[in-house]
Amino acid sequence: MAKSLRSKWKRKCRAIKRERYAAKELDRLKKTLGTNEKAPNDVEMTNLEEIATVVDAKKIRKDVRTKRNAVTTDEDQMEVEEARVYDKKTLRDQYGNYPVWMSYRKILKHKKGRAKTQKADAKTSKRLTRRQKKALKGKKATKD
Repeated sequence: MAKSLRSKWKRKCRAIKRERYAAKELDRLKKTLGTNEKAPNDVEMTNLEEIATVVDAKKIRKDVRTKRNAVTTDEDQMEVEEARVYDKKTLRDQYGNYPVWMSYRKILKHKKGRAKTQKADAKTSKRLTRRQKKALKGKKATKD
């Protein structure tokens, strides 16, 4: 596509604006840094100890160790509950609650699956046929 006169003109105006604002921006940056062209360039180097306190690394490590020991020996430690014991089969703890990390959908899915297995394991209450009775008698006879 061809470039329109309007876009060319806008580009030219933006370039002029950029040049004009660059000088202002530079002055603003210099002002924030605190550099003044009129000020003398000779800077007096002061002693570091006058500005900040110098501490040895060994002393810092020692202070950290003492703080850690003080924290661990404090009697005001947080009371922590006993660890919950979860049943592997039901996935519930001793209070009957599911784990915190288990989502609601996962809990429902697990309950549904457990219901199916319990139903399969449960004895049937309906009447048995003659063939089923014979099979049960055969099983009992082999057990004894």
